[in-house]
Amino acid sequence: MVFREQCIFVIMLDQIIRNALSEDIGEGDHSTLACVPANVMGAARLLVKDNGVIAGMEVAKRIYQLVDPKLEMVAYKKDGDNVQNGDIAFVVTGPSRSILTSERLVLNFMQRMSGIATQTHEILKVIEGCRTKLLDTRKTTPGIRYLEKWAVKIGGGENHRFGLYDLIMLKDNHIDYAGGVAKAIQKTKEYLKNSKKSLGIIVEVRNLAELEEAIKEGGIMRIMLDNFNPFELKEALTLIPEDIETEASGGITLMNIREYAETGVQYISVGALTHSVKSLDLSLKALL
Repeated sequence: MVFREQCIFVIMLDQIIRNALSEDIGEGDHSTLACVPANVMGAARLLVKDNGVIAGMEVAKRIYQLVDPKLEMVAYKKDGDNVQNGDIAFVVTGPSRSILTSERLVLNFMQRMSGIATQTHEILKVIEGCRTKLLDTRKTTPGIRYLEKWAVKIGGGENHRFGLYDLIMLKDNHIDYAGGVAKAIQKTKEYLKNSKKSLGIIVEVRNLAELEEAIKEGGIMRIMLDNFNPFELKEALTLIPEDIETEASGGITLMNIREYAETGVQYISVGALTHSVKSLDLSLKALL
């Protein structure tokens, strides 16, 4: 299963890169074709201009392989390393045209991924010593979710479900459309039985009444306590059986996440890990 998943993600990575290259290059990189001869060889270094956690080194390596097998990348940093202004992450050598054509894609992906990894790392430092695990969400950039969730892992966080297909999450709208928490859970169990699928069930609850209803119905993997304040969360956790996982979400910021983590909740999901991130400042500079 692990090998199969690895193969799927390699295919997904290549698809993301090929789509991005097609979007950027179109019929040709005319700026480069116009002034750089085909036989010119060159080198460039990836210069770090900010402090943070580097991410996307493996992605850059794969971009170069797909753009031009003649390109060679020598890494001086690895994904997850702390970096600071002035560091050199890697040097790439090969045909100058290929270095130029792949430059922006390498920078776009690495700056974005490094920003996510850095923010994840910073939040984890705030809750250090607590048992709580930090989760991302599906609040990602369409088309590059795999890269953004990879960056969260590089920064030390954990991945929530990848998409709509690998885990069932009954959120507020599902519950309202289904006619309540109990009915939503009942219908879900019936669906899983009839479809012969084995998927975990997470149920979002908005108050103690919905929490009690979810616990009574049972057969669920995790309860997500949405927009509970730390005091309410601590009270709710005393009601949840040990065999049901717990997750807090909604209204959680860098300023209050420590207070939430100290309640003992097992997971905290933070959409800002991927939807509100400052990219790390990186630059690719030619070596002459």
